Amino acid sequence: MAFLAVLMAMWYSGSSQQNGAAYLLLFALASLGIVSIPQAFSNVRGLTARAESIKPSFAGQEATLPVQLSNSSRATRKGLRVKLPNSRDNYDSIDELPAGKAARASVRFPTSMRGEHELQSVDLETSYPLGLLRITKRLHVGQHYIVYPKPDGDSNLPRVNSSRARDGRQNDRAEGDDFAGVRAYVPGESQRHIDWKAVARGQAMMTKQFTNETDYGPFYLDYSAAGSGDMENRLSQLALWIIEAERLRRPYGLRLLSIEISPSLGQMHFHRCLRALALF
Repeated sequence: MAFLAVLMAMWYSGSSQQNGAAYLLLFALASLGIVSIPQAFSNVRGLTARAESIKPSFAGQEATLPVQLSNSSRATRKGLRVKLPNSRDNYDSIDELPAGKAARASVRFPTSMRGEHELQSVDLETSYPLGLLRITKRLHVGQHYIVYPKPDGDSNLPRVNSSRARDGRQNDRAEGDDFAGVRAYVPGESQRHIDWKAVARGQAMMTKQFTNETDYGPFYLDYSAAGSGDMENRLSQLALWIIEAERLRRPYGLRLLSIEISPSLGQMHFHRCLRALALF
C-alpha cells in the first residue's frame, strides 16, 4: 500500500507539473513492482519440507520442530521463512537455498497444556525480491508431540517407610550436605544447584549433587500422596518428584490409580513415567 501511495504521488506530480522525470521514475518503479510479482511466486516453487520428530517438553517451555527444506528446482531460492500457521513470532529464516540442496530450520513454539498434541502443517513464507508481496505456501508435516506436566510443588521427596522396601535394605542416597559430584542438567528441574561458575567459563550446564549418610532403596511415587490439590497440581508435584528422584539417582516407581510402573532409573524410565503423567 505504501508503494502504491508513492506511485500515485509521482503520477500526480508528473501530471500536474508536466514533469517528464517524474513520469520516467514512475514507469520504472511500476515496471519493477510488476516484474517482482512472478519472481516472488517462483521463489517458493520446487520446495518441499520434511519434519523430524518433536522432542517432549514441559508445559510452559518451548518445543522445537526441526524441518529439512529441500530445493528440487534449478534456481537458488532466497529470503525464506519457515513458520507456524497464524503466527508472527515462531519462525526460522533461511537466507539462501541453492538448487538441489537442502537446509535445516528449527521452529520454536511455546507449550501450555500437558498431553499429546499434533502439528499438522508449517508455512513457507517469502517476500523476496523487493518485500512488496508476502507469498505463503503451506506444507504438511503431521507431527505428534508430548507435553509433560509443569514441574511444581515441594521438591523434597516423600519419606519412605523402610518396612515397605522390597529387600529391607536401602541402596541409594538422598540429598544432604555432602558434595557428591556433578551431572548433566535435566530441563525442568530446579536451578538452585546449577554450577554457575562452570557456565560462566563456557562449559555446559551441570547440576551439583549432594548426599548424606542415610541410604534409601526403591520407592513409589503415588498419586494419592501427591498433596490434596486438584488433578493438575498433583501431576505437577509428581513430575517434580520424578525429576528430583532421577537427579538423586534413587530408583523410583509410579502409581497412578490403575497404572503402575515398577521402580527403575535411566532416561527411558524417566520419560516413560513423565509420558504416563502427560497422558493421564
